[in-house]
Amino acid sequence: MPNESMSSMSPDPLETLGLEPTQTALYTAVLRLHKATVHDLAAATDDPVEKVGRQMDELVRLGIVDERSGEYLARHPAAALGRLIAERLDRLAEESRRIDSALGSIRNLIGAYDAGRDYQDGRFPVEVVSGADVLYESVVGMAVQTPPMEIVTVIPDARTMTDFVRKFADSWLDMQKRGLLTVRMIVPVGTLPLPGVREQLRRLVDTGGEVRTLVRPPSWFLIAGQAAAGLPAYWGGNLPEQAYHFYLVRAHIVVGVLRSLFEELWGRAVPQAWGRRGDGMMQVIRLAAQGMCDESIARHLGVSVRTVRARFADAMAELGAQSRFHAGVEAARRGWLG
Repeated sequence: MPNESMSSMSPDPLETLGLEPTQTALYTAVLRLHKATVHDLAAATDDPVEKVGRQMDELVRLGIVDERSGEYLARHPAAALGRLIAERLDRLAEESRRIDSALGSIRNLIGAYDAGRDYQDGRFPVEVVSGADVLYESVVGMAVQTPPMEIVTVIPDARTMTDFVRKFADSWLDMQKRGLLTVRMIVPVGTLPLPGVREQLRRLVDTGGEVRTLVRPPSWFLIAGQAAAGLPAYWGGNLPEQAYHFYLVRAHIVVGVLRSLFEELWGRAVPQAWGRRGDGMMQVIRLAAQGMCDESIARHLGVSVRTVRARFADAMAELGAQSRFHAGVEAARRGWLG
């Protein structure tokens, strides 16, 4: 009984992708009948013929049902879901473009609010700050004042990433160990092979943080808790080249827009494999990419062939790959081969 209850509460995948319950019922009926007229479907669903006709026209428009000579034919579920997923992705892309457009207006928002009023909280400060030490120490200061604080940040380039790893990651790690802050970070996948980067990010994850990668993050920004955000003086610019010149903004509207952008990027970003299990998976993938067979990999690593194959299986599951070749391609995309 508990299984049946949980099953009944699970969302229908077609409704999740935007179909109405009536449309889902009609599509299911067409699948079972394989081929049916509007009268057959009206009888099967106990709905008026006119209503069924309108709904079937919409299903045909969506490309999940075919219509030939007054009869409706079921399309294969994989093809139907593919069309719905593609349409959903188009809508998400449009939403992303709207977020980008909203983000482009942030400077105007900052100027307008800096010169005017925030009707909820009165004037809010926009502090112009310079210097990497000030940037990272300000985060620590805010976390000490209102713990535990969630920090979310995007680091877009190798120079900014290298500076963070060499000079400032340790203080954030210490704060995270002490329960004063938690970190979610998006970094460029191309920075993972840089000296010390993967090790520091692994430590960040081991102490409770989360890290994902993108091929090309759009710009640096940072959100500290619910009321403060850091914005670069030049969106998309390199922070070190601008002497770490940035705006520290305390305004819910700016924080909200940036948080929406971060969550959109986080959804697109790729999780990485960390810890011993992740290291083992990456080792076998890297050695296989060099042309070594399972037996040679086992000798090289000092483990059994069975262990090598188990790590390959884990890697393929982690990467969502159907073959070793596919795993190699996906591993390269995620920066495992660096």
